[in-house]
Amino acid sequence: MNALSPNPPPSDQKGLELTALYEVSKILSSSLDLEADLLAVLRILDNFLGMKKGTVTLVDPETQDLVIEAALGLKEEDRRRIRYRVGEGITGKVLKTGLPMLIPDVGSEPLFLDKTHRRPDRMEHNIAFLAVPIRRGRETLGVMSIDRSPREGALSQEEDLRFLTLVANLIGQMVALHRRVAQEREALLEEQSRLKEQLQQTYKLENIVGQSKVMLSIFETVHRVAPSRATVLLRGESGTGKEMIARAIHYNSPRADSAFIALNCAALPETLLESELFGYEKGAFTGAAGEKKGRFELAHKGTLFLDEIGDMPIPFQTKLLRVLQEKRFERLGGTKTHDVDVRMIAATNRNLEDAVARGEFRADLYFRLNVVTIYLPPLRERREDIPLLAQHILRKLNREYGRSCRLTPGALEVLMRCLWPGNIREMENCLERVYVMVKDDALAGQDFHCETCATHLHAALLFSQSSAGSVPVGAPQPLRTGPPSRVGHAAPVTLHPDEGKERTRILDALERCGWVQAKAARLLGLTVRQLGYRIRKYGIEVRKL
Repeated sequence: MNALSPNPPPSDQKGLELTALYEVSKILSSSLDLEADLLAVLRILDNFLGMKKGTVTLVDPETQDLVIEAALGLKEEDRRRIRYRVGEGITGKVLKTGLPMLIPDVGSEPLFLDKTHRRPDRMEHNIAFLAVPIRRGRETLGVMSIDRSPREGALSQEEDLRFLTLVANLIGQMVALHRRVAQEREALLEEQSRLKEQLQQTYKLENIVGQSKVMLSIFETVHRVAPSRATVLLRGESGTGKEMIARAIHYNSPRADSAFIALNCAALPETLLESELFGYEKGAFTGAAGEKKGRFELAHKGTLFLDEIGDMPIPFQTKLLRVLQEKRFERLGGTKTHDVDVRMIAATNRNLEDAVARGEFRADLYFRLNVVTIYLPPLRERREDIPLLAQHILRKLNREYGRSCRLTPGALEVLMRCLWPGNIREMENCLERVYVMVKDDALAGQDFHCETCATHLHAALLFSQSSAGSVPVGAPQPLRTGPPSRVGHAAPVTLHPDEGKERTRILDALERCGWVQAKAARLLGLTVRQLGYRIRKYGIEVRKL
């Protein structure tokens, strides 16, 4: 049977309508491409039921006019040009009343405007024009219209009108869903833009605390290196703010609108490190149910920050070097080569020169990373910044806890005398601990006289007596190319009596906790980092049970 026959038997007509309705429902539930889906619906009505010159007009939320969203046989420039005001012509009248209209003979209807000029022979008789509202609940979202060839009896045209109304209701649901998704997407884009602007403001160099001579020199270096494509190597002890400087470089660079992706190389074994950096294809290994983009792909056109790069396994260093040199890679389990444009920033608290001499770090990777080196000094070498940092941390705590605490001169004096082996991160923890425990709004010096601060005060005294002419921990050293030196036994540690007591307490806690440092730290009221510092300081040999 010919689906385009103008007068199919009633039973065949019903079958065609059901088939067309099924195809329409499949189209409208398959995607969110509004224009393409509406054109597909109009083609289905044309092919299955002979409904010609289909047009879908939707209300413009700003002007409240009807604009053509999809039309068969209409050029793009004409579609965008044509508009209908409320009440204008048949289409505008359907929008105004919210009721369907049936024009049995479009050639003799004065209200028919034919703005699309798709009917050159207006005198052609018995061509019906059907227009139905596209509704969602009580709201009229637009109008759908078609031309209909002559059929037997007016009842057939009424059936067409009911069928079109059903299709228009399906379109109304799809249009409402599309608009809701568009609104949510716009809100997400606005939120993304706001957060990106907030990040750029947060990581402006003016917002990084520090007025010491060494920090001003670092700020100047960051200003110079940020606009370039040069690889940056950040060096310094843990807790000195390497990631913050890395973000400052990114958000002050031409890549600020692209992604900043960070990865801690010491936190993952080699196999996971490869999949995290390069991604993997479906089926690359057990559990790889789908493909996954790696950090390099996610950082394309942006910045990739690799923290603790000195702890990266030797076998993987070769793979990283290849990507840095060729700027291309393959996903794990894949053969397709992906080109990538990434600005690399690396950070480490290790002495890479010694690591190269011992064969623990590749010399070629070292030279590839060591383009621009920025050394971040420990807090004990920039003591003039301690009051500024303390006030900055306190303001942040006041915002978080809704209080208005302040530091007394006595508290600042205690903070200035501390050694801060954990640097800024340890200062943040110390201030928050005191902030939470005190009841008054003034943080006094005696509030900081805890075991940790007392140890720091004594260590600071020892440090001040022995630091003359010493080289800061983590500072770059000349690269030695000779054979690795043999590591001898550590020299015996001479301890103060109070330190001897503390060493005994730490050993006792480690024994009781089965040498699990996290449990021992909780038992001693310390952080894991603080406990690790004391273990190294007192020369305690950690047992592995």
